[in-house]
Amino acid sequence: MTALTRILSSSPFRLTLAYLGALVLAAVLIVGFIGWRANELLTTKVIETLTAEVVGLREQFQAGGPTRLRAIVNDRSAEPGSSLYLLVDETGRKVAGNLSRMPPELADAGQGGVFRYARAGEAGRRIERLAVGIPVAVPGGYTLVVGRDIEDQRHFADTMWQVAIWSVGLLSALGIGAGLLISRSVLRRIEAVSEASRTIMAGDLSRRIPLNGSGDELDRLAQSLNAMLARIEELMGALREVSDNIAHDLKTPLNRLRNHAEAALRNPDGPDTYRGGLVKTIEEADELIKTFNSLLLIARLEAGAVAESMVPMDPASIIGDVAELYEPVAEEAGLDLRVSAQEGVNILANRELVSQAVANLVDNAIKYSVEDGRPRPEVSISMACVGDAVEIAVADRGPGVAPEDRERAVQRFVRLEKSRSRPGSGLGLSLVAAVARLHGGSLRLEDNAPGLRAVLRLPTRGLGLAAGAGAAAGRASAP
Repeated sequence: MTALTRILSSSPFRLTLAYLGALVLAAVLIVGFIGWRANELLTTKVIETLTAEVVGLREQFQAGGPTRLRAIVNDRSAEPGSSLYLLVDETGRKVAGNLSRMPPELADAGQGGVFRYARAGEAGRRIERLAVGIPVAVPGGYTLVVGRDIEDQRHFADTMWQVAIWSVGLLSALGIGAGLLISRSVLRRIEAVSEASRTIMAGDLSRRIPLNGSGDELDRLAQSLNAMLARIEELMGALREVSDNIAHDLKTPLNRLRNHAEAALRNPDGPDTYRGGLVKTIEEADELIKTFNSLLLIARLEAGAVAESMVPMDPASIIGDVAELYEPVAEEAGLDLRVSAQEGVNILANRELVSQAVANLVDNAIKYSVEDGRPRPEVSISMACVGDAVEIAVADRGPGVAPEDRERAVQRFVRLEKSRSRPGSGLGLSLVAAVARLHGGSLRLEDNAPGLRAVLRLPTRGLGLAAGAGAAAGRASAP
């Protein structure tokens, strides 16, 4: 298919032709109506003038007879202008007037109508012109014709019709040209989209649809598609990284599980050895099940499968429950667990998921606050209303996360080098981030100088502060 064929068969060109056809039809109808109406008005005016003049001449005949009528017709015929007169006797001989003979059109019709007559022009040439006249029978066998030359009006009407035809033709040509230009521009942009999509389908996910900077609907569509492609590229990259990390991080527990079973089989000490091997095998299997359960939960969260279970709730109560659960763990690790939560704030959320997210943050904070067997001073949990959202912050005094690693730290199965020696699957922060996205919030990692401060931001969704809100409760537990 050639470029011209593609343009002519394109939707923008067909739409342009449709709009142009409607516009031309409307213009023709309007011009035709105006011409018809103008011609009707002019004709009516001429007929009324002729009728009034006939009445006047008849009165003159009644007052002075044929002699007076002949004199008046001769006088008026001598005057310059478009008036035409002819008075003939019963034999058809001309008696007076500026017409040379009775027009055949009026003689045959016996009534008023349009006729042609010859008038002397330049250099003595006879010029045929168009006129309208009314024949009137006068007593005594006379016939009077009163007419008006309408050649100038006909010429004006013809000129107007020619102008209208040329205008419609020029409008059509301009419309078709504009349609070709518009179609070519749109097709060029659509072809750029098609080329980018073919490149992407070939495997280059980094390709993006070009923008022309106009900000029109095609640019907005391209921006949306580019955002979608960026998300797809991110997900595909995450999938590759997850595959790599699964191969790396799940290989070790599977090897341990197999080694425990193999060691138990090789040990000849009897049932007690087998029992111990089975216990260790079950523990390793439980860890693997927890890992896969976390993966399934993250997948459900990203698919929005639990979004309908959200209810109004006070996050301060969740923080209290999580703090109570982890107080013994912090005490055993030699840490202070400090809590400061603003009460009376309601959010629309899934209580179980938010509890899981906060618990993951606290578990991470406790885990990384102990280094080389020496505990750091404290782990703090705080909650405050910031604008139209609540922010739940968990801070520790551990090694922290470098700024360049914070974005990777919330991805699935990503474990930074500092955390390779500690137990875990690398899904904790990823789960928290998924919970935040489900609720329309976010998770950000900040420097606690030293340590890490993880902030879970959840929107209030218009619920805001409950009645009597504003009180802040602080609670601390020491080992």
